[in-house]
Amino acid sequence: FLPSLLENKILVAQHPLLIVANRNATLDCNYTYNGTGKEFRASLHKGTDSAVEVCFISWNTTKTSTSSNQEFNCTGDHKKNKVIFNLQNMSASQTDIYFCKIEAMYPPPYVCNEKSNGTVIHVKGFCFHVLKVFFVHFLQETPIQTQEPQSAIPLWIMVAMTGVLAFYSVLITAVFINYWQKSKRNMYHQTDYMNMTPRHPPHQKNKGYPSYAPTRDYTAYRS
Repeated sequence: FLPSLLENKILVAQHPLLIVANRNATLDCNYTYNGTGKEFRASLHKGTDSAVEVCFISWNTTKTSTSSNQEFNCTGDHKKNKVIFNLQNMSASQTDIYFCKIEAMYPPPYVCNEKSNGTVIHVKGFCFHVLKVFFVHFLQETPIQTQEPQSAIPLWIMVAMTGVLAFYSVLITAVFINYWQKSKRNMYHQTDYMNMTPRHPPHQKNKGYPSYAPTRDYTAYRS
């Protein structure tokens, strides 16, 4: 009984990331199966919930057939322990995660693989889903399959970004200095006042006048 359960099992392995620059992608679905099936079906599904079947291929000992979704240009090819899906004329909006499904259809019992980690196909020009790849599906150290080397960030973009940051730094510094100088001038005007304290009459400091008495005009008493 236990050997029978182990025998009827399909395991699928996929590359985690496939970067496409020329709109054509080749996705390998490697699988192992040690059962006695003679008729198989392999399909490629799009989306985290595998809601869209992109295309499929079925084969037995005598013939092979393949079919594709109208929204995709996809064909399948079967080799020993591998199914190859070729997608052509892909658009950036088709960037998503794709899952391979392998089924042993006949003879019974029916067997299919458990859902794999999938492959994110990134068609250059659509960046959002690439972030989704690394932060949702592939936070593990796995090899990355690429069909064209990725170029580094252009030098002129880095120079432009540096220039913009330097400009804003100088602008903010100038605004701060201007505000500080205005604040300093306002504080100076607020503390500047005129001394209005009454003074003693000239040469009369010892006449007994209080310190606050106003100065008298003695010219009025002169004849």
